Amino acid sequence: MFKKVLIANRGEIALRIIRACHELGVKTVAVYSTADEYSLHVKFADEAVCIGPPAGKDSYLNIPRLIAAGEITNADAVHPGYGFLAESSQFSRICAENDFTFIGPTPYIIDAMGNKSQAKKTMKKAGVPVVPGGEGILSGPEEAQELADEMGYPVMLKASAGGGGRGMRFVDSPDGVERAYNTAFQEALSGFGNGDMYIEKFIENPRHIEVQILGDSHGNIVHLGERECSIQRRHQKLIEESPSPVVDETLRQKLGAAAIAGGKSVNYIGVGTIEFLLDKNNDFYFMEMNTRIQVEHPITEMVTGADLIKQQILMHAGEKIPENLYNIKLQGHSIECRINAEDPNKGFIPSPLKIESYHMPGGKGVRIDSHAYAGYQIPTYYDSLLGKLIVHAKNRNRAINRMQRALEETIIEGPKTTIPYHQAIMANDQFKSGNFDTSFLESFEFNPNEGEDE
Repeated sequence: MFKKVLIANRGEIALRIIRACHELGVKTVAVYSTADEYSLHVKFADEAVCIGPPAGKDSYLNIPRLIAAGEITNADAVHPGYGFLAESSQFSRICAENDFTFIGPTPYIIDAMGNKSQAKKTMKKAGVPVVPGGEGILSGPEEAQELADEMGYPVMLKASAGGGGRGMRFVDSPDGVERAYNTAFQEALSGFGNGDMYIEKFIENPRHIEVQILGDSHGNIVHLGERECSIQRRHQKLIEESPSPVVDETLRQKLGAAAIAGGKSVNYIGVGTIEFLLDKNNDFYFMEMNTRIQVEHPITEMVTGADLIKQQILMHAGEKIPENLYNIKLQGHSIECRINAEDPNKGFIPSPLKIESYHMPGGKGVRIDSHAYAGYQIPTYYDSLLGKLIVHAKNRNRAINRMQRALEETIIEGPKTTIPYHQAIMANDQFKSGNFDTSFLESFEFNPNEGEDE
């Protein structure tokens, strides 16, 4: 087991990793920018090192400073969390070159799965269903036009190095291909430094289902069920739940088997997520693989009893997957709401203000993963996530009721937050029915007064 882990991240995920390490008896090193001097992860780590000014490129994305912080504190492992450098093959390689265990995939796996076109080829070879489309990188808008005409509309043009909805364009007619290609190409080039594009058949009204996998260094891989991630705005998830309302045990086993096959095809170690699109006929298609811990990992923990961060650390320390995680049965239902410092009444613009008052809910089946507190000044330099509100109950209806109660108890005064938006969704009949897909929020009508206290 590692003696000391440097956490190359901030916010709630840094705090989550610190908790797991401390329960394993492992010392922790927090890194922080000057904007995060008073963040909770700095207070709760065993040691803390300032790595630069507020801008991410000068601090959390600055590899030489992170390596130096690890060296001066004698850390023997680095946990990247999610975001920032979590899926950087360069960071993974440099950590290894400097004798730090990177608690994440090898550079090869990150590159193989980070390139969406290559990942699709790998999964197809492993027998995992993939979305029909071109076989590789497009040579230009002319080839995109030719393939789109062949497979029929609508189609999706996607950046091979993309993510978060960037470098992605929907095309429903021949006259839109060239413009969509050029726009997505420029967006990908500026956002990722890579303009490679590929094309896929557009799956209409799909659900976004992801499967959690765990692999050890002895060739074993298990799946820990699925998560429903269809409630998303502009391809950014807002609410996740496990299990999915539409996945039965038969489909779960098929999804799990495909996810395990995908993980084994790259000899995956640690935690990872295989993401699928599920169509109205319950046919599913590989979309992408996330080679890191996910924001929404707590809901899987709630329905399986597994501590995913601990397991991730143990797998990279050479441990075997524990017997109790094989063929696991999901218990109850869990829902997560991402609480962001954003104003849903004004197009979700960030609200990076000081938190004047802060009260989190409690009671049976309620969990909070947050780095915020009363008096905390929300930095303007990073994403707006303040924390995650997670509930667990016997079934989905009870979980929704518990989330409604927990949201009512949540008080964050100062910044605007997404709490009223979540309350409105929880009260929505279509959401309650479980009959929704990734387009749900496009037609969802939010009443600003709904869910708010008088």
